[in-house]
Amino acid sequence: MIEFVPDIPRWRQVADVMRQRIKNGTYPPRSRVPSVVKLQEEFGIATATSQKVFNALRAEGLIYTEPGLGSFVSKELPTAEPDTR
Repeated sequence: MIEFVPDIPRWRQVADVMRQRIKNGTYPPRSRVPSVVKLQEEFGIATATSQKVFNALRAEGLIYTEPGLGSFVSKELPTAEPDTR
């Protein structure tokens, strides 16, 4: 688990961790990212919070979801850094 900063929503903080993992190759293109349940376990967050993380990463084009298979890092990542603040 991470030490959460009190004045930043937890979903944003977890999304930042996931973005960094995608950027540094922990999750390379086309690899599966942890499920909503795994994020809940790792970060100690609620279901709604982990769903917000996935929604944000999908909206930024960093991941895509295949129903019945899971979520994966996009084959081609966007070049611009998103403004998350």
